[in-house]
Amino acid sequence: MHDWWRAGLARFNSLPAPEAESELLTCCSSRRWAHEIAAGRPYADRDALVAAADRASRHLDWRDITEALVAHPRIGERAAGNDREAAWSRREQSGAQGADAATRAELEEANRAYEERFGYAFLIRAAGRSAEEMLARLRDRLGNDDATERQNVADELRQIALLRLDNILGVSEQAAQT
Repeated sequence: MHDWWRAGLARFNSLPAPEAESELLTCCSSRRWAHEIAAGRPYADRDALVAAADRASRHLDWRDITEALVAHPRIGERAAGNDREAAWSRREQSGAQGADAATRAELEEANRAYEERFGYAFLIRAAGRSAEEMLARLRDRLGNDDATERQNVADELRQIALLRLDNILGVSEQAAQT
């Protein structure tokens, strides 16, 4: 990967704290996560920022995670809104959006079963995954106990947040243009 992140990181490092936190909330809507990463600025490079975000993600408690879950649409549902986070979600879930009607119906049914079983929406890093793969993972995870599934959710949230960090640095957009 080229060093396209440098300009984005310089911009991020120079933002006032409330604006930096606002940027970070588009990656993970846990206020604690965003505050911790913004407070750690300035970051010397992308790797330092990613390491800080990874550490902060691993220290979230369940309350922080459920706060962040609210921002994520169900797999297979189109994120509403015109904001940047909704656009990212739609792009990440493109594998589910292109599914046939039968697979979409199965996703809807499995989402409902998951929510009845665990009490919150199924979360998976959708980027790069097909609807069929997400459906298979959803069905597999329905058999988990509560503690195992909470750990899965925390890990998926961490993966999504780290993926989206490149978005705020402009890496994803720059790479797409080449």
